[in-house]
Amino acid sequence: MTMEKANLFVPLFVLFFFGSRFCKVASAGDKNALAASFVFGDSLVDAGNNNYLQTLSRANSPPNGIDFKPSRGNPTGRFTNGRTIADIVGEKLGQPSYAVPYLAPNASGEAILNGVNYASGGGGVLNATGSVFVNRLGMDIQVDYFSITRKQFDKLLGEDMAREYIQKRSMFSIVIGSNDFLNNYLVPFVAAQARLTQTPDIFVEDMINHLRNQLKRLYELDARKFVAGNVAPIGCIPYQKSINQLKDKQCVDLANKLALQYNARLKDLLMVELKDSLKDTHFVYANVYDLFMDLIVNFKDYGFRTASEACCGTEGRLAGILPCGPTSSLCTDRSKHVFWDPYHPTEAANLLIADKLLYGDSKSVTPFNLLHLRDL
Repeated sequence: MTMEKANLFVPLFVLFFFGSRFCKVASAGDKNALAASFVFGDSLVDAGNNNYLQTLSRANSPPNGIDFKPSRGNPTGRFTNGRTIADIVGEKLGQPSYAVPYLAPNASGEAILNGVNYASGGGGVLNATGSVFVNRLGMDIQVDYFSITRKQFDKLLGEDMAREYIQKRSMFSIVIGSNDFLNNYLVPFVAAQARLTQTPDIFVEDMINHLRNQLKRLYELDARKFVAGNVAPIGCIPYQKSINQLKDKQCVDLANKLALQYNARLKDLLMVELKDSLKDTHFVYANVYDLFMDLIVNFKDYGFRTASEACCGTEGRLAGILPCGPTSSLCTDRSKHVFWDPYHPTEAANLLIADKLLYGDSKSVTPFNLLHLRDL
């Protein structure tokens, strides 16, 4: 979910520093730790892939990353002030280091044994999604890249050990779908003609059909432990509130209805269809929509000052129009904002969501939490 624009030169040395300095391979005896995390998705979990693309969707300039300790506060390409949900989940599950961005020059050799991040700001389930940003990695391309990684694992570990490592000691995170609505179906003028012939039912079914094939491809490449997040309440992000001139507690109804419609189909795909058809596979459905809606509605209960105003922004009543960049205004206390910029949550919000996914009950994650998934 992103509208980031290209900004300053990428401090690539930062990526090399924390990508190599903290990389170590999980030993076979450390059975309680997650060995590798493979992350697919959009800007909610992009760890820097878009730094290497000629794209309008980038977060490679300050103050992005201001609270990301491994880079000492320098931007890494993450669309938030600190860690993404994928970063936090990996840490808590014992992953030795962050999954390296696939497009980073150091994404080779032993560096990939702790996992690889394929996520890309602007990417979607559908290939047409995010074309407004010029370049981005859609889900099809991300799976293509994993197929290359899979061959590298065979060379590094040998075929038998690589298969066991990926099937039993690795986790596949899928965080995608928001852009298919925000930067495809709901884009003013660009998608208006398509909506005349493609109803929400048809569009959502097209997304599900594509995702089904993408997940089956990953299964054929030995992916066995999946967590897939549903689409958050995208009608409540500062950008949507600003362009629709809504009050603080209001949300865009159509955007949220589309998200809920997709989420219902996604749950059925994972929990019924693929669960029964893909042997020895575990799917976890992460109820991100309800978790974020709870934060937005009850933000004061969680210690936040606002769930409608972005911490970093430039234009609009809620700092909700232009992306976060060097000329943006910055809030005084980032821990008091649910949203970092007009589109993405702060690290403080990510920490709360990640905690629910890791240790929560069936209201947050179905059929079990990520700690249980890791230990299967």
